Order: sequence, then structure tokens, then C-alpha cells
Amino acid sequence: MKTPPKVFLAAFAAVSFTSIILPPASLQADSSEPVEIGDRLQIAADPAFPIESLEGDLALKLQLPEPKDVVFSADAPWEGNTSGYFTLFQDGNLFRLYYRGWAHDPESKKELRKEVTCYAESRDGLYWKRPELGLFDFEGSADNNIIWRGPASHNFTPFRDDNPDCPSEAKYKALGVGKGVPGGPNKSALYAFQSADGIHWSPLGEKPVIEDGAFDSQNLAFWDPVRKEYRAYWRYFGNGVRAIRTATSKDFLTWENQADLTYPEGTPTQHLYTNAIQPYYRAPGLLVGFPTRYLPDEGQRVEPILMTSRDGVLFHRWNDPVVPEAAPMDRQGNRSNYMTWGLLKLPGKPGELSVYATEAYYAHEPGRLRRFVYRLDGFVGLEAGEKGGEVVTRPLIFSGNHLALNFDASAGGGVLVEIRDAETGKPLEGFGYDEALPLTGDSVKTTVQWKRGHDVSSLAGKPVRLGFRMKKADLFSFRFGSQ
Repeated sequence: MKTPPKVFLAAFAAVSFTSIILPPASLQADSSEPVEIGDRLQIAADPAFPIESLEGDLALKLQLPEPKDVVFSADAPWEGNTSGYFTLFQDGNLFRLYYRGWAHDPESKKELRKEVTCYAESRDGLYWKRPELGLFDFEGSADNNIIWRGPASHNFTPFRDDNPDCPSEAKYKALGVGKGVPGGPNKSALYAFQSADGIHWSPLGEKPVIEDGAFDSQNLAFWDPVRKEYRAYWRYFGNGVRAIRTATSKDFLTWENQADLTYPEGTPTQHLYTNAIQPYYRAPGLLVGFPTRYLPDEGQRVEPILMTSRDGVLFHRWNDPVVPEAAPMDRQGNRSNYMTWGLLKLPGKPGELSVYATEAYYAHEPGRLRRFVYRLDGFVGLEAGEKGGEVVTRPLIFSGNHLALNFDASAGGGVLVEIRDAETGKPLEGFGYDEALPLTGDSVKTTVQWKRGHDVSSLAGKPVRLGFRMKKADLFSFRFGSQ
């Protein structure tokens, strides 16, 4: 670690904090009881991020992923400009991509061919190959990547089932919309599907599994390893707008505990079309979603936003788009800016996360999929400006012998950390700001050190508070652990 210049240290120490900026209401909690965090990751995007106070030029700020190259174009003869509802996930050394192939006349919006469900795969998440599967005929040939045709092709959405009790013939599951349920031939509902290999699919029973909803969206489900249950999210109409509903299941067939998603007081009522909710693998129990905000009075344009939850029902929502229309390119049109369902960790890219968004819907050219990149844990940052600021946590009980931060102070700033007595708020001997070695530069994992070293094992299991004094820096996450 480079030693910061003395001028920087002097300026950093002289920062005074007067303006108090409180965190969002959903992040505030009773601070009287210590939070047992053990060695679990604490991420700024988490509604449970243990903030007690913020002071100075410092606030939680939404981060935007960096746009990269187009990685896939839906230009096969059976695909086209209204292909969509892309699903991506890692399966061992393979990345799988499922999507709807479809096309419309860009002027009249007339359907040019029927919907089909397609499959592609990749070894790196960048270059995708369509395997010739020979399962379904298209214009006289089965040399295509179509895996499903007919009912449910509009939004067939698979996932790999990591339930340890899942039978091999249902290792992959999916939800898709169909018609013909009791109540009328045109009443839509969600049906369940299964597959042993992710390629060959069959209905999982003849009856619909979820009937109360609108369903004309990317409805999805996944296995929650923390709660040990399946959780589904789908579209419905509520309070006069397109919204999201959820339910849980033990067997993927019987869905219970249906609930409409709720948001903290003051969250605007807006149309939410897709939801793209998934567990965040680095923070067990945290759900991250990229719902599509639909703006029917603005040319039917769409833009993805970010929301996170700890209980699967109450979500904290950030209002700014994570992929604005200004991102490249062709995402200003009707339904041309959807986030896909997928958050990938690509090989050879240890400090970043890849997400994907669509563009050029209803265009004169095939629809495309573009990759965007977050830094690891970088959905939201605790950002300190030129004047600097300080954040203090609630009382914490941790395990391990060191503390590591994910931060960016590459703009000439820095971070100091101190550990305090939970009751008095006074710095513990050897762990105050005056004994901390400043953290500078940019790192997704750097161990905090004080003049006496980095070993904090003597404090493990005891209630403490952390103080972060920051200037021209962003903090994305922290974690105690053992080395």
C-alpha cells in the first residue's frame, strides 16, 4: 500500500462535519440492539446495510453499469425485432441464454411469424452460439435452436433448480403463460415446465400453477437456498398500474403466501413491467431486482431501475434508471430498453459483474443484447464528496480476524476506519482514526490496517461500532473474515 502524501493526510484530518444526511427510511432501524453480522458481506445496496448516522458531504448514491459491446443479435430467420424476455444464468462452465424469437413489421406492428422459445450458449458470456438442436421445424428445416413452440412461448422463463432434493428429471424448471384455465378459454395463467438437460422440455402437470395475474411479462421463479423454498414473481394490475406480485412454494406446484410487493413510504406509484429479481450470490438472503419502469404516456418507452429486498416483499427502489436512454443505442423506442434476467460473473473478470439489456425493439433491424458492467457489489455506493464526511454503523457483532473494504478513492481521496465501543462511541485502543492507515486507490478487497496491524480477533464476538471517515471516495461493501 502506498503511503499518502502528508498534505493529503493533513487535509483529511482537518475535515469537519456539520451537515447531517439521513439514509432512506427503509434503511433506518432500531439501533439499540447489536446486529450479528458474523463474516457476512455488508453491501451498500442492501436495505439492511447497518447505517446509524451519516454526516457531511456523504450520501448513498445509485451507480450506473458501464456499457460494453453488443453480444447477441436476434438475426436468425425465426427471430427478429421483437425477440425478447432474455434469461441468462451460469451452469457449471457453461452460460445459458433463453429468449423469445419473434418479429413484427416495424411500421404497421403486424406480426410476421409466430413466437418460439430459443436457446443459445457461451463459455465466456461474450460470444454466444446457437446449437442446431433438431427439435422443431421452421420452414422445412429443424436445423435451429428452437426448444419450445406453442403455448408459453411468449415468455417461457427457465432456471436451474439448485434445490438439493430436486429430482434429476426436473433439474431445470420454467414458468410460461398459457390459456384455457377454468373461467374461460381466454383466461391466462402460469404453467410449470421441467427438463433434465435444459434443452428438452415437458409440462410439469396439466393444470396451471398460478392463476391470479396479468402474466404478459417475463414472469419468473427460482430456488431460494436461504429460505429453502421456491419464490415466484409475476405481473399483475394493482392500484391502476402494472405491478408485481410474489408467492412461495415448497414443490413448485402449489403456490402460497401470495402478496403484492410493497415499498417504503414516499416511493412513487409507477408502472413496473418486468421484475428481473434474483438472489445476490455474494450476500445470502439479499434479493436484487431490475424491474422495467413502463411509461405509457411517453411513447410507451421503458427504462430499468434497481430495487433490493431482504424479505422478498418489501423492496427499496431507486428512482433513477440504471440504463438510461442515453446509453448506446436505439433504446428510445417502444419497449426498447429492458434489463434481462441474469447477473453473471464472467471468467477472467474477477472484479466485475455483467448484466445485459435489450435495444432496437420494433426496429428495422433485429433486436440486440448489450452487456453492461458493474464493479463487484457496485449497485449503490456510499459516496463522499470534496468536503468529506463520516458514517457510523449500528452496533455490530462480527467474527474473524480482519476487516476488508470494497472502495474507490482513485480520484485523490481516501478512507479511514475506526472501531468504537458500542456503548460509549469512543474509539477502542489501537483502532482509532489517528492510528488507521489511510486507504487510497481503487480495490474490491483491501484489508484495513492500523499502526498495530490488521488483527481484530480480540474484538470478535463483542458489540462494536465502525466509523468510516471518507473524502472523495466511494464505499460499496465491507466484510469481516479470517485469513
